[in-house]
Amino acid sequence: MSEQIRTRSTHIDQSLTYAAIGASQADDLMYYPPKGFKPFQARMRLGSGDERFESAAEAVLTWGIQRGSGITVQNIELPTSSDTDYVGLVYDAAGLPIAPREVDEGHVYTEDGTPHVAPGVSAELVVSVFGVRFVAPVRVVSVTADTNRVGFAYGTLPGHPQTGEESFMVERHDDGSVWVVIRSFSKPSTWLYRLGTPLVRWQQRKATKQYLRALLPARA
Repeated sequence: MSEQIRTRSTHIDQSLTYAAIGASQADDLMYYPPKGFKPFQARMRLGSGDERFESAAEAVLTWGIQRGSGITVQNIELPTSSDTDYVGLVYDAAGLPIAPREVDEGHVYTEDGTPHVAPGVSAELVVSVFGVRFVAPVRVVSVTADTNRVGFAYGTLPGHPQTGEESFMVERHDDGSVWVVIRSFSKPSTWLYRLGTPLVRWQQRKATKQYLRALLPARA
């Protein structure tokens, strides 16, 4: 029990570390990003057909891109408005739940108890770079569930190495082709990370390649 308490952390009452919430979806992001931020976009074709679109969309909405790229998603927390509401899941370093899940009839879960992403959901993304473990807290700021476009965007919380927002969208085009599109704007969150900007940018490019590949049929 003591280990469980030590592992649990909460980000429910924390505020996002940037002001341009939702700007990752702006049509002109690559030309006019929020002042002081560096924009980025990458896309990859995943295949074609309704089944490919639906499976990729389901994966995106259950943190499949992050987990498929080797990132641990832990301490998933649903937004709460009172002390009696659902307070979220706690995962260990292997991505396994270590705290019992309470029932929240207003939310959708996968078979293993992982909640689908939804506006206001917070989580910690854990990644190791050259043996150093980084914990990056994020909060979902928007979810898109249109006929031909499904995905979400999350923004950074205090403690994240970067400041900004990133979105992950699966799109079905008129010709039936299915694509994943990743867009972001970011900057180092502290002077220490600013000193390591080249390394941070290298890690971002590496992570993006892993994100894109995570939804390929063979990987899924």
